[in-house]
Amino acid sequence: MTLKLGVNIDHIATLRQARRAPYPDPVDAAAVCLGTGADYIVVHLRKDQRHINEKDVARLCKTFPGKIHLECSYTPELEKAALKYKPFSVCIVPEEPGEVTTTGGLKFTPKVTKRLLEMIEKLHKKGILVSLFISSEAADVRAAAKLGADIVELCTRDYSEAATPKRAQKLLQDLALSTLLAKELGLEVHAGHGLDYHNVLAVADIGGMACMNIGFSIVTRSVFAGLPAAVSEMKGLL
Repeated sequence: MTLKLGVNIDHIATLRQARRAPYPDPVDAAAVCLGTGADYIVVHLRKDQRHINEKDVARLCKTFPGKIHLECSYTPELEKAALKYKPFSVCIVPEEPGEVTTTGGLKFTPKVTKRLLEMIEKLHKKGILVSLFISSEAADVRAAAKLGADIVELCTRDYSEAATPKRAQKLLQDLALSTLLAKELGLEVHAGHGLDYHNVLAVADIGGMACMNIGFSIVTRSVFAGLPAAVSEMKGLL
C-alpha cells in the first residue's frame, strides 16, 4: 500500500522571510511538490505569521482547491482564517509562546476541549475535514474521537528524537497501538513531526497508517538535491 504524502512548505516561506523578498514563492513550491509526488500541501499558519501568512493561505487555497491541509491553533483569529479560506482539511495543533516548532500534542483540558468542540463544529459546517494533532496516548485518541474529529495526526517527535534503538522501538509500539485504536474508532490516521529519510519507514510500516506529513527534512534535502528530487525520493520510500 502506498501511503499519502503531505509536504509541509513552511520553510520555503521561512527562506523568503529571511530577506523579506517576494521569492521563493510558496505557490511555486506547492506546484513543484504536487507535480513530483506530494498528495497534498501542508502549511502552518501561526499567530505571528513568521513564515506562512494569510495571503499565502488565500492564494494556495484558491490555486490548489482540495489540496491544502492547514495547520493552526484554536484561537478565534486563526479559526476565522480557516473558515474564510476553506482549505480541504484543518489540523488543529497547540501553539506555545516562543516555541520554535510544535512541542507535542494537544492537551485536552476542559477549557481546551470546549474550544475544540466549538471550532470543529464550525469547520464541519463549512465542509472542512478536521484533524487533531495528538500524542500516542490512548486517552487522547478517545478524546479526539469523542470530539468528532475525522483524522488524528500522531506526534512522532519523541520517536524521531529517541536516544536509543530500544526507546525508539517502544515508541513505535505505542504509535502502532494508537493507530489500531484510532481505526477502531473510525478515525483516519496520519503521522508527523521530525520524520526524515532515515526514520520514516518504520512508521510507514504501521498497519492502518494513511499519511505521512513531512516538511523540514524534505526542504533541507532540497537545498542539495533540488525540490523535485527531494519530494520524489520521499514519495518513493512510502
